Amino acid sequence: MTAYEALRNRYDAQLEFRPFFCIEPLSSREFRAQRINLPDYTAIVFSSRHAIDAYFALADELRFKVPETMKYFCTTELVANYLQKHIVYRKRKIFYGDGTPDSIVSLIGPKHNGEKFLITKNEGANSDVITSLFDAAGLDYSVAVMVRSVTQDLHDLDLQSFDIVVLYNPADVKSLFENFPGFKQGNVKFVSFGRGVVSAMQEAGLEIAVQAPTPQAPSAARAIELYLEAGK
Repeated sequence: MTAYEALRNRYDAQLEFRPFFCIEPLSSREFRAQRINLPDYTAIVFSSRHAIDAYFALADELRFKVPETMKYFCTTELVANYLQKHIVYRKRKIFYGDGTPDSIVSLIGPKHNGEKFLITKNEGANSDVITSLFDAAGLDYSVAVMVRSVTQDLHDLDLQSFDIVVLYNPADVKSLFENFPGFKQGNVKFVSFGRGVVSAMQEAGLEIAVQAPTPQAPSAARAIELYLEAGK
């Protein structure tokens, strides 16, 4: 039984799963406009599986054969494991952190500081934290946009009919207000999942009922359960 099935059974909860945005890769023409030459880089930093797919698709389209000597630095083990879709997984060239930019720089250390790094990111994402750390460490790098978030049409949804809405990404907040410009929270309770979405929700004036992940709520399902349990 999944955590969400348990919520349905234990609390008679009705759940709807609806993406507020989708991720699309940049075209090769859009990528070339950034004046990034893929063969120039000996190491690459990935923070998402979408960026991995986009990178290897671009490499194929631009007829760049990714060398076996390429080193991959991933923000999490989950992202690192996804590389197996595209390459033979070898621990000597694949490294992963704990989800923080500091962990990536720690992985690089003096052993890999002679590499030329390509930091991949989502269009509009703020890369200042990681680039400031790379600057402080004296690392040679460039930042490349690989993917963009595209707002989905949500006009068929009546958000006021939901008791709880879970948002995972700043793009969720952007999509919400693009679809419903005059949105008022009213009685809707919001759960935030992830560090990045919290500031976006606060800036938008959304009150957060439960923040996750935390030791008490390591998953969105557990955060919802805690909220429902408190309301009994």
